[in-house]
Amino acid sequence: MKHIALLCLAAASLGAATVDIFSSKDLREAGNKLAAKKTTFASENLKQWGNHLSMLAYRESTGSSELHEHVADIFVIESGQGTLLSGGKLTDSHTEKPGELRGKSIAGGEKHAFGPGDVIHIPAGIPHQVLVDKGQPVTYFVIKVNAE
Repeated sequence: MKHIALLCLAAASLGAATVDIFSSKDLREAGNKLAAKKTTFASENLKQWGNHLSMLAYRESTGSSELHEHVADIFVIESGQGTLLSGGKLTDSHTEKPGELRGKSIAGGEKHAFGPGDVIHIPAGIPHQVLVDKGQPVTYFVIKVNAE
């Protein structure tokens, strides 16, 4: 028992991690600011912790297809609806930056409809693309986890 207490005191003195909370109100306000930019895609990094970070994304149109070699994505849909195209193979792909490929679309993927409250996990190495119908914007909270 004494050993555990000493470890807890040592962690506290080193500035142990704190809890971060993003309220639905905070996310809604941040999403409104992204939408006000009047662009087809806008995002804001919210917080970085060791091997993972959080961001908020707003999308008014279908984005490029992408594949992260070492990063998993977790999406929590805040508002709007759309379709996730995943699997298959990127078409016309190029390296965006080390470990990240982008393409025009995905050949042979599967479509998954999504809406508010849905949670989507995309493992590293899986091609994916968010498809958005015209006039139907989507806002989603993203957690990116580096698997390296």
